[in-house]
Amino acid sequence: MAATPNEARLSTRLRRIAYEAWDRMRNLTTASPARFAVLVFATLILLFTALFSLPAASADGQRVPLADAVFTAVSTICVTGLSTVNMYTQWSPLGHVITYIGVNVGALGVLTLASILGLIISKRLGLRAKLIAAGDSNPLRAHGGPVNEGQTVRLGEVGQLLRTVALSTLVIEAALTVLIYPSLVIGGIDPLVALWEAPYYAAMAFTNTGFVPNADGLTPFAKDYFLLSVLMLGVFLGSIGFPVIFTLWRHYWRFRLWSLHAKLTIITTVVLFVAGAGVILLLEYDNPLTFGSMDAWDTTFQAFFLSAMTRSGGFSVIDIGDLNGATLIVGSMLMFVGGGSASTAGGIKVTTLAVLALAVWSEAKGRPSVQAFGRRIPSDVQRVALSVVAWGATIVALSTVIISRITNAPIEYVLFDVISSFATVGLSTGLTAELPDSAVYVLAATMFMGRIGTVTLAAAVAASSRSQLYALPVERPIVG
Repeated sequence: MAATPNEARLSTRLRRIAYEAWDRMRNLTTASPARFAVLVFATLILLFTALFSLPAASADGQRVPLADAVFTAVSTICVTGLSTVNMYTQWSPLGHVITYIGVNVGALGVLTLASILGLIISKRLGLRAKLIAAGDSNPLRAHGGPVNEGQTVRLGEVGQLLRTVALSTLVIEAALTVLIYPSLVIGGIDPLVALWEAPYYAAMAFTNTGFVPNADGLTPFAKDYFLLSVLMLGVFLGSIGFPVIFTLWRHYWRFRLWSLHAKLTIITTVVLFVAGAGVILLLEYDNPLTFGSMDAWDTTFQAFFLSAMTRSGGFSVIDIGDLNGATLIVGSMLMFVGGGSASTAGGIKVTTLAVLALAVWSEAKGRPSVQAFGRRIPSDVQRVALSVVAWGATIVALSTVIISRITNAPIEYVLFDVISSFATVGLSTGLTAELPDSAVYVLAATMFMGRIGTVTLAAAVAASSRSQLYALPVERPIVG
């Protein structure tokens, strides 16, 4: 039966609307990769909220409250590890599978994952796909307009980077699984159950999430230094970032050939790891609730383990709420810094701290420019670093004030959990599980803003970049 003229016109109009919507979406990916990233992340969170709301996802077959479903979805996609429910008892096997898939998708980055799938299907990357992937691997590309190619990963190397991301994720998680499985079996886990828990732990370590697949978490393995060391290794590999893994993949241990980004990331990460462990050891060695009852070796090892986990790992052997107030502040500082750029870790990133420290040092030495390892760091990178710290501090401050007002909880507990959410760490003093729904949504928003990145968030909110063909007169205000 032939369509009537009205039906034909309606069909044509619907096709035109669909085409225009698709065209706008395609233009958005190149004109504003930042806004596209925020849109995709938000869509994915809505999808996983719906999945966690399924009765089949709960162990008791009942639908979880909306606030818990939203928070779990955000924590999963943002690879945070915080939870308002008991992740082991609340979810059914389907719920655990949803969590496992979610953290791997969130860790890779939605745009990177889409580009990898496109590369697998089409065997090549077009310019549009390269721009999308580059925007996910380098925050400095989050705005529209031209980008200086003198950076860690050039546009022509995006295809190689994506292959490295996919291959390194598979290889590292598989290797961690193989190393973790014997420890679980020796620790009393049923061999068949360990076949699931080993890859789960591996994924949670490499993605820096920190969820655990059993009721007691890592407590039964507090003396298993091999397992804890493997988890630290997984967290370290996930936190240094895919561009650094890409550099190491190409140049191995030839330090001279490493990019400046890789050098700053590795050096700053190691310095913070050792310094953090030393400070934690000094503050907690006589605390009877944490390290006070341990011998010297246990105390030292657990200090290093806690220092590694504050970088975004999220695993914990001790009760974080038992730490001294001073230790919570130090942990908050380490969490705020986080891991490497374009990694599974959160925070303001170690390279941001390194750039600002170098700028301060250069100013103190009276140098005309910021330099490191025979390279000059341009002023635009310094401005981005300063913006990241300012945006991050503002988000943390606002969230802390709001949640503190809602709960009237001790400020050091609120600050610790807020920074843990912003930096997608997952450690908690116990406050998160007791938050009312209003505070839960505030903390979820903090996780979201911390994961997508302050640079991406700022670029998404700001108008499109514009060229300025004139310069204003210079005037220097008094600073300091």
